[in-house]
Amino acid sequence: MNLQERDKKHLWHPLTQHQLKPDTLPIAKASGVWLYDTQGKKYLDGIASWYTCMFGHCNPEITAKVAAQMQKLDQVVFAGFTHEPAVKLSEALMRILPSNQQKIFFSDNGSTSVDVAIKMALQYYHNRGEKRQVLIAFEDGFHGDTFGAMSVSGLSVYNGPFEKFFLEVKRIPTPTSTNMEAVLQQLEFLLETNEVAAFVYEPLVQGAAAMRMYAPQALEAILQKCKSYEVLCIADEVMTGFGKTGKNFASDFVQTKPDIMCMSKALTAGLLPMALTSCSEEVYTAFLSDSIVKGFFHGHTYSANPLACTAALAGIELLQTQYIQQQIREIHQGHLAFAQKIGQHPKVACTRVMGVIFALDLQQEMSRYGNLRDKLFDYFMSQEVFLRPLGNTIYILAPYTIGKEEMQQIYNSIESALEIVLNH
Repeated sequence: MNLQERDKKHLWHPLTQHQLKPDTLPIAKASGVWLYDTQGKKYLDGIASWYTCMFGHCNPEITAKVAAQMQKLDQVVFAGFTHEPAVKLSEALMRILPSNQQKIFFSDNGSTSVDVAIKMALQYYHNRGEKRQVLIAFEDGFHGDTFGAMSVSGLSVYNGPFEKFFLEVKRIPTPTSTNMEAVLQQLEFLLETNEVAAFVYEPLVQGAAAMRMYAPQALEAILQKCKSYEVLCIADEVMTGFGKTGKNFASDFVQTKPDIMCMSKALTAGLLPMALTSCSEEVYTAFLSDSIVKGFFHGHTYSANPLACTAALAGIELLQTQYIQQQIREIHQGHLAFAQKIGQHPKVACTRVMGVIFALDLQQEMSRYGNLRDKLFDYFMSQEVFLRPLGNTIYILAPYTIGKEEMQQIYNSIESALEIVLNH
């Protein structure tokens, strides 16, 4: 029995209707920007395996440091203990995070980092004796699959069966060039109740909403409005963080900084699962008390795992190298040139670029996980390119280490898909 058949016996895959899609592709190894299946075929990882392996798969600089750490300390409880990888990581983060971020709380993944942030915000006001239990979020945001993260997410394709169990959330439209005044009016109406604890948002790029982008000036106006009502601002940088927008964090594009930030995905360079929730000194101080019940009683077994901390520290060091920063600039310029070229195609409705993120919308309506989307996916794989279209949006978010020829292969596959797949 081959690996694919063995997989079918016991495994349940994410975002999969197994009745319709019983088959999975067995991957044997990965290196740099390439994935290799068990038959020896290779595929260019055009989305860095969900935006995680930004320094390439099995990066030798990162794996060597993690292997060395593995011989010294593999895992230890983080309640009551500490260790050098966690301390060094916190120090490295302080050098690249917005200056108001002063404390780091560890968890396991992007969803839990958002849940931690929400609990921090709600308890912050509880500890201060204020009743603020409402959250504000964008209509089409996505923040993860745990219940707090789902509550502030607006994509019902993921959340439908669970919505009656959610926290109290009020939604506002994502700002555009035409609705900004209406968004601010709606926001102020919600804020005037003085019941809002926090505004949770993906800064500038909404990943699961098909890489929808909005202007820094719009976010700045929203954040200022929230701050004027003493509402905590929670930036979900799980997708955007660690260089993808062209700066260390998307929050670096705006003057008003978040009170709380959520990080995961590229945090550990795709090597190990880990997440962080950072916060300001003001948020942290609200939990300091002679009363034990005012402490933040949230914990994960693998919080601050030494191996994951080592991987994260190695990734941050690479991010700051001249080579990676030059790669980010070159990828951005390549995307701009491709957007200008492909944007003239009659089957393309629009294109958008931010940092190393490229997206185009097709001049054609199609369901998020429908047949035409699947045909596009299969075609890209036939061209040795791994891309995952979101409905009628094709996007690229490849590792920073990708070469120009490899990037051109991705561009070529998209161009040919417009002619071959969409004409049949």
